[in-house]
Amino acid sequence: MTAPPAPARPAAVLFDCDGVLADTEALHDRIMAEEISGLGWEITPEEGARRFRGLAWEAIGPMVEQRLGPGSVPADFLPTLVARVVRALEEEAVPVAGALAAVAAIEAAGIPVAVASNSSNPELATKLRRLGLAETFRGRSFSVNDVARPKPAPDMYRAAAAACGADPRACVVVEDSVAGARAGIAAGCRVLGFARNTPAEALRAVGAEPFGDMCDLPALLGLTDAPTR
Repeated sequence: MTAPPAPARPAAVLFDCDGVLADTEALHDRIMAEEISGLGWEITPEEGARRFRGLAWEAIGPMVEQRLGPGSVPADFLPTLVARVVRALEEEAVPVAGALAAVAAIEAAGIPVAVASNSSNPELATKLRRLGLAETFRGRSFSVNDVARPKPAPDMYRAAAAACGADPRACVVVEDSVAGARAGIAAGCRVLGFARNTPAEALRAVGAEPFGDMCDLPALLGLTDAPTR
């Protein structure tokens, strides 16, 4: 049986952050559920994840107000939420298993990397600092504050590709949410969908190529032999 061809070496690898580099999805889900429940919509972290994961914070306030009615979301909801998340990240942010080694392997191969997250600038900066990746992504780090439209729009991944001096069509995006995968596809990138927090079928349905272990990423990028698992 003939082995499948090795994937083309990407011009750049563009990472999402939460759930891909930083193991912080549960932290976000918990705090979001507590803050929304405090407004009168009793919601569990699991339901919050189903409804809001992958979306920018700015998109969530209007969704809550649509549910609870006009004026139900105070003007300071977003800054209060972001400040609480940043405080928690300072103590709790840890890397996804295998993510740091994968980034190091990509860098060692001479391939530029960037990060694109629907987080705010303060949140993203805190995560990268906690993970020891601030220098790795310096000048190639994009948050919701840096582009006109958050994911699922393609703006963030197009900006990340440009920062790497690469055509988006030659880049690989690593995502774990449907909204993020849609953003990468819309930007013209190949998207690898990390199926840890989102079912593989949901990622595949929007055009991503699901995988389940961050240790396999270098092989999926054609940098090492194919994974044996």
